[in-house]
Amino acid sequence: MSARKLAMTAFRGLQLGFIGLVTVHITFGWGYAWWWDLLPLVLAYVLVITVNRWGGAPDAPRPGREPVEVDPPVTGRWSALNSPADRTPSHGVHAYGQTYAIDLVAEPEPGARPGFSLIWPLARRGPGFPAYGAPLHAVADARVVRADDRQRDHRSRTSLPALLYLMLIEGSVREMSGVRRILGNHVVLDLGDGTYAAYAHLRRGSLTVREGDRVRAGQTLAQVGNSGNSTEPHLHFQLMDGPDPDTARGIPFTWRDMGVPRNGEVFDIPGPAPAAPA
Repeated sequence: MSARKLAMTAFRGLQLGFIGLVTVHITFGWGYAWWWDLLPLVLAYVLVITVNRWGGAPDAPRPGREPVEVDPPVTGRWSALNSPADRTPSHGVHAYGQTYAIDLVAEPEPGARPGFSLIWPLARRGPGFPAYGAPLHAVADARVVRADDRQRDHRSRTSLPALLYLMLIEGSVREMSGVRRILGNHVVLDLGDGTYAAYAHLRRGSLTVREGDRVRAGQTLAQVGNSGNSTEPHLHFQLMDGPDPDTARGIPFTWRDMGVPRNGEVFDIPGPAPAAPA
């Protein structure tokens, strides 16, 4: 097990220790100051900072890696969010191999995608978003090395109270529970030459492939969902240098014939050509 993996395992264990101590303290009323319960949480963050410093920021990508050209993972009309064309790391951190990750939301027409609300509605069901259920395609010929679609799709977090809940409570619980709960339902493809493509937040039960399967570029893999650490139905896509997001580093990508869309850029990707008549 790598140093990064050991550090993350210890980190989550210390976080769980913090929750356990607080729960027991509230239940039995131990005779010391409550803030001593924060010690495991402090140790957890000190551990991560120390490992990152001594290990030379193990999550950071290796310098000089050229972008890998692949096909787009979607077809239709979409918009980019958290794009590496605007900043890296695109999501603010290098963790989970997401230095060059991008988020995509469907934009079939203006106003089709529900906007953010201050109070109401608190949350919306997945089918209320045009991305929900959209097909996802293999970006290259590849082999499936991870495939998981057993987690439920939750409601959106597109109101202020729901977003605060995600940031302050749900996100922390998912972080402690491991990368599977962060990515939600996901699939990882081995593209060869040390490059892996990850698709996250897939719809429950939508995978059409299993671990070990060989897939062709353009083949349908799954559907967009809203599982894992997600605010609304969307695709989180990234390239990595390993199959395990806990230890992988991000790799820059470019989509064939279009490059990398910028934040807020709306773009159209044509679907596969219709089959010739028999």
